[in-house]
Amino acid sequence: MSFESLGLAPALLRALTEIGYDTPTAIQTEAIPLILAGHDVLGGAQTGTGKTAAFALPLIHRLAESAVPGAPRKIRALVLTPTRELAAQVHDSLRTYGKHAKLQSTVIYGGAGMNPQLDAMRRGIDILVATPGRLIDHIERGSARLGDVDILVLDEADRMLDMGFLPAIKRILNRLPSKRQTLLFSATFEDSLKKLALEFMRSPREVQVEARNTVVALVSHLAHPVDSARKRDLLIDLLSQRWQEQVLVFGKTKHGCNRLSEQLEKAGISSVAIHGNKSQAQRLKALAEFKSGKARVLVATDVAARGLDIPQLPLVINFDLPMVAEDYVHRIGRTGRNGSTGEAISLVAPEEGNLLRAIHRVLKADIEMRTIEGYEPTRGIRMGNDAPARGRPAGQRTPARRQHATPTHAHAHAGKPHPAADRRDRRPVTGTRPAR
Repeated sequence: MSFESLGLAPALLRALTEIGYDTPTAIQTEAIPLILAGHDVLGGAQTGTGKTAAFALPLIHRLAESAVPGAPRKIRALVLTPTRELAAQVHDSLRTYGKHAKLQSTVIYGGAGMNPQLDAMRRGIDILVATPGRLIDHIERGSARLGDVDILVLDEADRMLDMGFLPAIKRILNRLPSKRQTLLFSATFEDSLKKLALEFMRSPREVQVEARNTVVALVSHLAHPVDSARKRDLLIDLLSQRWQEQVLVFGKTKHGCNRLSEQLEKAGISSVAIHGNKSQAQRLKALAEFKSGKARVLVATDVAARGLDIPQLPLVINFDLPMVAEDYVHRIGRTGRNGSTGEAISLVAPEEGNLLRAIHRVLKADIEMRTIEGYEPTRGIRMGNDAPARGRPAGQRTPARRQHATPTHAHAHAGKPHPAADRRDRRPVTGTRPAR
């Protein structure tokens, strides 16, 4: 199968050749012909499977094909995403794929200046990528007119519902023509989401390239039982044994992520934090430092679980388990991408047993429990009415300092304080689930 055989326009094929894409992924092979044929599509695909190109390529094809030379530009395609990062990345992809198509696009999201967005809208655009809240702002100002939209894309739809965007989405839908093509993509599909989708989609064709609510098979899963008060120390020990790797660490709260990042810095581990209270400029700067290797650890709330494009990320660590089990899927979707293997490690406190049990249900599989010597929890981890989960027997425990040891470990620490040197503050990072 090739992109040419899918029926894409020569301008798109040229752009794909220039960026080295020659073979479509499973989601692209199934979705692109349906979208080109004008069908509504309900697409289920994990992050890293080529989902963005699956809707971006046929979207550009259809708009370019129906464009009227010399006519004023109007918004003919709208892409809604839950986060600023995802909106920016989708827009970048649209510009890359549409490099040789005569279309104009822009992206709007909160946390960025309104005037440049207003200027772009006044000049006229064909494709608008937006977060729901900022789009509502533009609708109320009269700067976003949606009466000519032919194609609507809801990307990461389940995440938008989790973040409380349903009222905003319904307001936006009321501004769109009823006669349009609607494409809805999601990493997971709860029955409630599918039921909602059917209310505003017309006989959608369903494309599911992974089993429902499964995680990329190339990701291995491991849990370390540990008391909350010892999580930070265990994290530092684990990171000291993985010195050559970049790691994404997930925490529960904005304040907790800031604090954990500062503690890692004090321990000699370069770290940055990203969460909803950061300005867009701060978030982009932190992400750039992480991608470039200037920062080895990125500490994030679940706002970063969607839309962060970090190729070849080998390891994700859940410092805190997510309060919603499905968010585990989105978190670890940052690793094991594009055919690469990945690893997900969770630090599980006794009081998080029910959360771990919920994750088991979503995965439809158990996660291996492995106790680290010196970090044994003071009580067993109970998952609901189950017996305590104690990890491997004592004789099989592996000390943290012997796990993943590398010959370069000693050299990596030359001239730096030891990562485990500062152990003065052993209080756990706690809090409630972050707001959107």
